Amino acid sequence: MSLKKVLFFLCFCLLPWMGKSQSRGFEILKNLELMDQIHEYLDLYYVDEPATGYISKVAIDEMLKKLDPYTVFYHESNMENFRMMSTGQYGGIGALIRKIENHTCIVQPYENSPAHLSGLKAGDKILAIDGVSMLDKTSDEVSSFLKGPRGTTIEISIERINQPQQVIKVTREEIKLPDLPYTGMLASDVGYVKLSSFSQTAFKSVKEAFDTLKNQGMKTAILDLRDNGGGLLMEAIRIVNLFVPKGQLVVSTKGRLVEENRAYKTMEKPSFPNIKLVVLINERSASASEIVAGSLQDLDRAVIIGGQSFGKGLVQRTFDLKYGSKLKLTISKYYTPSGRCVQRLEYYDKDSKAKAAEISDTLLSKFQTRNGREVIDGRGIVPDININKALLSRLSSKLLVENMIFNFATDYASSRDSIAEPESFDLSDLDFKAFVDFVLLDEAFTFQTGSELKLEELKETAKEEGYLTLLEPTLKEMEAFVGADLEKEINAVRDELTEWIESEIISRYYFQSGISRHGFRSDLDVIKALEVLMDEKVYNEILKK
Repeated sequence: MSLKKVLFFLCFCLLPWMGKSQSRGFEILKNLELMDQIHEYLDLYYVDEPATGYISKVAIDEMLKKLDPYTVFYHESNMENFRMMSTGQYGGIGALIRKIENHTCIVQPYENSPAHLSGLKAGDKILAIDGVSMLDKTSDEVSSFLKGPRGTTIEISIERINQPQQVIKVTREEIKLPDLPYTGMLASDVGYVKLSSFSQTAFKSVKEAFDTLKNQGMKTAILDLRDNGGGLLMEAIRIVNLFVPKGQLVVSTKGRLVEENRAYKTMEKPSFPNIKLVVLINERSASASEIVAGSLQDLDRAVIIGGQSFGKGLVQRTFDLKYGSKLKLTISKYYTPSGRCVQRLEYYDKDSKAKAAEISDTLLSKFQTRNGREVIDGRGIVPDININKALLSRLSSKLLVENMIFNFATDYASSRDSIAEPESFDLSDLDFKAFVDFVLLDEAFTFQTGSELKLEELKETAKEEGYLTLLEPTLKEMEAFVGADLEKEINAVRDELTEWIESEIISRYYFQSGISRHGFRSDLDVIKALEVLMDEKVYNEILKK
């Protein structure tokens, strides 16, 4: 019996039990039949052999994209990526990679990973894997070649600065992305814990870190959730439980189905009920990060510092499908203890990387924390203390995007076996001059001032209106005045460039933990957090204690 006949049979059999949902049920079966017919005619008559599996996945992806960015279909071939997202684990070599020009490069091996221990370094250009050329392949394609079963060995052909091409053998291992890139004491009694994601081991890692820091004299703490895109709901609830009493509502969920309306409360006695706490967030803190920050804010249990969070108040559940595939489906929205929903993303026709759109102030609702402080919904988590950071200049952004800072750090590290400790490393005047020369010698790098760009627009307008010949002498004089002196422009933004260059160089020797240690000197969020924690009066005034 064909699929079409089966569908018709199911339709007539199921309709009597559909009750009020008859029209919806018939609509579903009708569209399934249409899909079956389309596949049938493609298979019978299309001019070329149709890639049935591929076009089916495209159809599913496009269908789900119309719902929200977080309802996603995982084909059986994507299970390694799904596993990494849900557990933080995957089989591979343990390295960040990025496409630079025609090749994918190692951006940073994870410390003590197979990539690191085998000798791969940041800046290594991947030429081939197991004899297969990686030229012009996307970073996702290269990543799929690098991932695989634990214990298998691959041969990676690389090109390294000032060295001949070489082949490095790497044995894949079970890679666990670190839950905590860095923990430590920032002052005599201030502990710091940076959480990167809410994986299955997030609570355990945070609890162990806080226990260790308490034994080192920690009396106040900073929990850094910046750039943390979220993860498992229950891990967020358990982390909140470290600081608030048993039986406290942390988050509730509400969906279209009544059975998805649930309230989640703390289940244990808190380990750190009285410790003064600051939570750091930014525009990339989302989902589970917002549950932690939002509930601690609503309960007046922590001061929230940084930037307004992303605003993802949607809850997903994963369903197993046939043939080893999975569907991650948005089933409800979540609400913090005060009753607010932090969802602010206009997610229709947007992807998960799109900037969240603000909604009108008139559509926002006001809520109150336990101590009577006013908070709002619809805009993520608004911090108690907002830290305004200067926008990166156009030139610095261009140098970053075009990998000039990355390439300079690669060149720098190729001639130095070691550098000073992260806390004391400073880029010297001579080193910065070397960077300027590095940029000036790169003929491919060009930069136009804002005035030059406006002048180009003026030229185009004059040409369209027929004035170009008349204005040409004047425009040439103006070009001489506004043309970029690249060396002068670079030196004008030296301070902001220096931070990026230092961080990139430090990553080559001390990995992610080194970047954190070095960054504390100029991290405005951390500096403000320390000020608040060290002034009990200010801390209590913010929380209305």
